[in-house]
Amino acid sequence: MKIVTLTALALLIATGAVSAAQLYRWVDDKGNVEWRDTPPPAHAKKVEQRNVTGNTIETSSLPYSVQQAVKNHPVTLWTFDCGDPCTRAAAHLAKRGTPYTVRYSNKEADALKKLTGGTEVPVLVVGSQVLKGYLASTWDAALDNAGYPKTPPPGMKAQVTVKGEASPKSAADAKSGAAAAKSAPAAK
Repeated sequence: MKIVTLTALALLIATGAVSAAQLYRWVDDKGNVEWRDTPPPAHAKKVEQRNVTGNTIETSSLPYSVQQAVKNHPVTLWTFDCGDPCTRAAAHLAKRGTPYTVRYSNKEADALKKLTGGTEVPVLVVGSQVLKGYLASTWDAALDNAGYPKTPPPGMKAQVTVKGEASPKSAADAKSGAAAAKSAPAAK
């Protein structure tokens, strides 16, 4: 019975079902240690009362290894209206869960030309490495070498930042932003 009680208690705590609950620990008259969520009987010895709260593990930020990859080798995708290659390029990064910044060649043609010598897209920049055109195997090798995971950690979606916008977006939001950029006039 005691093992069942302890197991049930452990499961409740692990799943976060006990939220700000009172937990009591005491020793009964036979010397057995009891853990319960109800107050102990009057004859209990060494009574302790504890507050149990919900999960305090931070789950909203990127895993540490991904934070390090982003810090040491930030990823930028240069894109615009190049059709299937640009679509597959963005989908590739989203599938891996890679956080990246989008820059549009129609708005920053001079910066892209300075970086690559031309204005063809897609272009992937991983840290200081510049990859022209989309080739999955080459992109995977660059991302692997930079420390990005091959698949996103559970519950993590790719964070996409569009240059000039303050907050990261999901890959779907960035895609709709790309559609809006296609209709925008080119920067002079």
